[in-house]
Amino acid sequence: MQQRLTIITLGVKDLKKSTDFYETKFGWHKTEASNTNISLFKLNGILLSLYNEDELAKDAMLDTGGYGFKKFTMAYNVTSKKEVDETIEALRVKGVTIIKEPQEVFWGGYSAYVSDLDDNLWEIAYNPFLELDEYGNALD
Repeated sequence: MQQRLTIITLGVKDLKKSTDFYETKFGWHKTEASNTNISLFKLNGILLSLYNEDELAKDAMLDTGGYGFKKFTMAYNVTSKKEVDETIEALRVKGVTIIKEPQEVFWGGYSAYVSDLDDNLWEIAYNPFLELDEYGNALD
């Protein structure tokens, strides 16, 4: 199996509202492959997919009753502490829920957390040990 990730699919309660969140709060644009059943956002080399949570559970043949911490986060890495602060402030102005304010963290970086409408956690982080290319892709 190749070492890669193609799509992250988030099960969402309301596809229209969640799509609007990513378009208006994060400023992202759906791909042309999006339709009334699924929204796809091309990131840097992978896709973020939004899909109805009940349909996603059904597709995976699982119960939909899970609640609480989902045991995963997604990270949006930037190139400086200042950029973390600026990103959080821009999201705050748009009404995004800030879970953790920007701060120095134990592993030597600087980060904050925000959540989307379905409580999926996004870490906005500066990692001084992670080199990014001009497109925000992590380098070896």
